[in-house]
Amino acid sequence: MIKAGIIGGSGYTAGELMRLIQNHPKATVDFIYSTTNAGKPVTDIHQDLLGDTDLIFTDTINPDVNIVFLCLGHGQSKDFLEKHSFASHTRIIDLGNDFRLKQDADSFVYGLPELNRKEIKAAKYIANPGCFATAIQLALLPLAQNSQLTDTIHINATTGSTGAGVKPSATSHHSWRNNNMSHYKAFEHQHLGEIRQSLMQLQSDFNHEILLIPNRGDFTRGIFATLYMKTDIPLATITEQYQTYYQDHPFVVATTENIHLKQVVQTNKCIISLEKKGDYFLITAVIDNLIKGASGQAIQNMNLMFGLDEKTGLQLKSGNF
Repeated sequence: MIKAGIIGGSGYTAGELMRLIQNHPKATVDFIYSTTNAGKPVTDIHQDLLGDTDLIFTDTINPDVNIVFLCLGHGQSKDFLEKHSFASHTRIIDLGNDFRLKQDADSFVYGLPELNRKEIKAAKYIANPGCFATAIQLALLPLAQNSQLTDTIHINATTGSTGAGVKPSATSHHSWRNNNMSHYKAFEHQHLGEIRQSLMQLQSDFNHEILLIPNRGDFTRGIFATLYMKTDIPLATITEQYQTYYQDHPFVVATTENIHLKQVVQTNKCIISLEKKGDYFLITAVIDNLIKGASGQAIQNMNLMFGLDEKTGLQLKSGNF
């Protein structure tokens, strides 16, 4: 049994990890670390787990666990690892952004399975991708592999309120977010660096602009991203390339059908829709920002690191209502 520790236990991604590991046949949560909630039952914060766990938040770590998930605020993981040591066999998955870029990576492998599966299997430390970055990269990787990113990429992507984290802010309170919509960090979102890095891994001469407009949506979870660019490649050719690229990746589906967000919420799936309108190629990608965009992808990476089928514990179902 894989013994897991969760650091930063009161947030949304930690709650999702708890739920996923609770139902994982090969893993168990050994401890869940939270300095602000130490001594309290985990169910005081993650109330949906009432009756499923009797774990208590702790402010001490077990350094001998098999794997540690870092669910800390961005910029806090490096500091935590400088102050705490784990056994030589302990593997680490960071769900923050501290190690995603190569110049910051140290020994961390970028954990997008559809790009780096082989490297993830051999890795000790993983930098889990960002949620916007996951959806956008999956939408573009087959084009990059075939050196077909030859124009500016225009992206409009909307995320649910859980993407802002559990701590309330002026733009995440329900009274502000309900029946409302806005954009933020237009053209300068922090995930752009890792997106460009991955595209250049497959297409080294890629040097075009990536124009991303992130939006705050009036829903709690999910990302709906639309991307478009000019291309003269026929849709049938592109569709075959996408289906070939993802044929061995169980959580990604490419289709020419129209898609919607409820097809992926509460799952580890990414569904990609492909359309051609004249000279423009339109891609739509949908994921659950907390699962495929965060904790589910972390479990997928854990499975690969420990030699398990990457689908283990992630056969989750969505609903259409």
